[in-house]
Amino acid sequence: MNFEIVTDSSANLPDELIEKYDLHILSLLYRIGDTEYESYISGKKTDLTEFYTKMRNKEVITTSCMSSGSCRTVFEAILKKGQDLLYIGFSSALSATYQTGCQALEELKLEYPDRKILSVDTLGASLGQGLLVTHAARLREQGNSIEFVYDWLMENRLHLCHWFTVDDLFFLMRGGRVSASSALVGTVLSIKPVMHMDNGGYLIPVSKVRGRKNSLRALLEQMEKTAIHPENQTVYISHGDCLDDANYLADKIREKFGTQDILIHLIEPVIGAHCGPGTVALFFLGTER
Repeated sequence: MNFEIVTDSSANLPDELIEKYDLHILSLLYRIGDTEYESYISGKKTDLTEFYTKMRNKEVITTSCMSSGSCRTVFEAILKKGQDLLYIGFSSALSATYQTGCQALEELKLEYPDRKILSVDTLGASLGQGLLVTHAARLREQGNSIEFVYDWLMENRLHLCHWFTVDDLFFLMRGGRVSASSALVGTVLSIKPVMHMDNGGYLIPVSKVRGRKNSLRALLEQMEKTAIHPENQTVYISHGDCLDDANYLADKIREKFGTQDILIHLIEPVIGAHCGPGTVALFFLGTER
């Protein structure tokens, strides 16, 4: 392995995959009251039951990206070992995380001119970003060069489809994604938005359906429209403390396409703070986003 892969905690990968592929994780931050927490701490499994309980109680949770200094610490430890570095980051359209990482990398390029240092803005988030990182790690495992993996990511990042729905519009309203009046009407009428990540890395509402099960089936329909050989794909599903709904969607995907490689994982706190409990998100490779 002649290069190492760094991503951030927005990628939402489970510990098993982080350890399997020897990934380095930059931790984003969140704050509840006067206490600040790291979204990811190596070797520590976080029980998110209390976090989602606080969200359901409508406690205010704020988030921020890591500092340039903390990025530099992680990056430089890799470069000092004589390794090249590939940084795969959270969508620059949604956070300053990627720019912060790149700022540190630009400084280090001057100090380590003999090292290959490449970065990719995934224009994605959560397990969509995580799925790209997984593909990159598998390509590296197969012996491909850092340049080959970088090129693959740039060619395929806009084929990584992000589709999601939420159960409670309050959290999208608080984040400015929907108006207060739309949230009120939607709640009364049980309207559920279906959203996706566009080519610019922004979250875009696409449609509205009535009822939870219909919103989950809408994600399946979007996969049917664009997925490339879904029976052979690795598919990721993330959820905001609603495992039954995530399992329901996974079962429908297995029935519809015969897909076997499906990862289901709880949404980490920074992304969860913005989309809220009850979120279900689906990620796969498609002909277009």
